[in-house]
Amino acid sequence: MKREKYLDCEQKLVAMLSDEQDDIVKMATVVAVLHKKFDYFYWTGFYRNLDDELVVGPYQGTPACMRIAMGRGVCGTAALTRQTQVVENVEEFHGHIACDAASVSEIVVPVLSGQELIAVLDVDSTLEGSFDAVDAENLERILSKLF
Repeated sequence: MKREKYLDCEQKLVAMLSDEQDDIVKMATVVAVLHKKFDYFYWTGFYRNLDDELVVGPYQGTPACMRIAMGRGVCGTAALTRQTQVVENVEEFHGHIACDAASVSEIVVPVLSGQELIAVLDVDSTLEGSFDAVDAENLERILSKLF
């Protein structure tokens, strides 16, 4: 079921954004489509790489941390390593930044253009263990087609 939902999102997003050049427009649209499709996506948004600092971009959910240093927390780790981070319980992630106490699990996917880090997609859930390899694989594929 989860795979089918991702495939549906991918088809919609590629159709909507295939000719779009503006990254903020793409980010806002990705967030809107994903956040509505998955009921366990509590907070869905991007942190843009601006001068080697992650700055909150388009998102849906509660107010967020506005700036995150590279290497700090789950987002900063994903940005620094350029690797997707899947965290079953954020309390067990060394250096986790608690922007919202309701967030329990998290996935963060780097958005790259070649070797350049454009942003990270951050998704939080209020449920433990919400994210897995299926989420990582599908989000990575969708983002690679759009950015």
